[in-house]
Amino acid sequence: MVREMPTKREERPKFRGGGSGRNLRDKPAKASSTTAKKANIEPSTTRMMEAVVERSNMIRALRRVERNAGSAGEDGVEVGELRGYLKAHWPRIKEKLLEGSYQPVAVKRVEIAKPSGGMRQLGIPTVVDRLIQQALNQVLSPLFDGNFSKSSYGFRSGRSAHQAVRQAQAYVAGGRRWLVDIDLEKFFDRVNHDILMARVARRVGDKGVLLLIRRYLQAGIMEGGLVTASREGTAQGGPLSPLLSNIILDDLDKELERRGHWFCRYADDCNIHVRSRRAGQRVLASARDFLERQLKLKVNLEKSAVARPWERKFLGYSMTSHIQPRLKVARQSVKRIREKLKESFRQGKGRRLDRFIKQELTPILRGWGNYFQLAEVEGTFEELEGWVRRKLRQMLWRQWKRTHTRADRLIKRGLPAERAWKSAGNGRGSWWNAGASHMNEAFPKRYFDQLGLVSLLHQQRGVLKTA
Repeated sequence: MVREMPTKREERPKFRGGGSGRNLRDKPAKASSTTAKKANIEPSTTRMMEAVVERSNMIRALRRVERNAGSAGEDGVEVGELRGYLKAHWPRIKEKLLEGSYQPVAVKRVEIAKPSGGMRQLGIPTVVDRLIQQALNQVLSPLFDGNFSKSSYGFRSGRSAHQAVRQAQAYVAGGRRWLVDIDLEKFFDRVNHDILMARVARRVGDKGVLLLIRRYLQAGIMEGGLVTASREGTAQGGPLSPLLSNIILDDLDKELERRGHWFCRYADDCNIHVRSRRAGQRVLASARDFLERQLKLKVNLEKSAVARPWERKFLGYSMTSHIQPRLKVARQSVKRIREKLKESFRQGKGRRLDRFIKQELTPILRGWGNYFQLAEVEGTFEELEGWVRRKLRQMLWRQWKRTHTRADRLIKRGLPAERAWKSAGNGRGSWWNAGASHMNEAFPKRYFDQLGLVSLLHQQRGVLKTA
């Protein structure tokens, strides 16, 4: 039986928090500063920058940057050129870091499409700045991570999106069948620098490190040859950004814990699980008040909601409305993978089918299947597999072009000549023919299996069987 409200000194149960819907205003507004005082945090000594530029730490950072690859920043230096660049310039860069005179380069503005529509703005640092940020991250993360909430899952060692999804499922199974889905409007663009730096300084006493982080926050954005100053926000695209986001949102986590709420947070994606709509509405109002007053972050009311878990998505997943809910792939996630696959099919026109499957489809399908391996509803996988095979048959039909070529290929695949010629000259479009019986019989599922096409359904069943 899940307990309604754990006491303050009790060990928290597996389903953490209370979800009673009590208003965050019940206690003094300055909850974040109170939490910091209770933690009795002592900032570290002033020798942290030496640890950042220490050889072994920098080598680890270099390998990580090279492994992550990515595009060049504003200076045009590519990841593959980084080692050669460092051989010539690292002694001077290191000297500047130690004396506190290093100035980061403005980030390059890049826009990518958001799954929900619109564009997300990324800031791509130079590869040198990515290296330094990664080195900083490796030293800072151990200082902060141990104090983060157990309900925080994003960008932390040993924690994952799958764990967050499983925990959300457990909350619903435990009776919290309403959720407060909080969407922060342009979170990475609106982080208040002073509030963030005050929280970093709770554990970092090295003024040189604090100054360097501040400079990264204020490095500016290069767009159209002009640099725009950064007065707020943390560039989404650098290795340091995820840690900084966890640092500032840890205040929200601690306040929710203090109130006994059951919640899961992955970066700026936060769901709070409660027992009723009324409780959810109170929690949404008070959480919004806390975020906007204490952290100066804006809640997007159009995208935030109090709703049933099966009406929303969390990290690409949704769930059924059963008493013991089953995880499923959210419809928005299916739409995204179809759009991505459509683009691959457009680029694969004229290519050999076996090479296209191996080089283009396999990485996409295997990666998507691995991420959604927790899904317990099979219908999505069956439907998507059938759609992919139909797209492949459409590719073949288009490649054949002429009627006699189509008839010849169908005959070679075992169709009677009369039927093959009739099908080849039916005058229908490629998509219709791809779903017609003659193409399904000529190119059944086993044909694509032999070419190495990933079976999402078999992959998912294998995971569930061993779970």
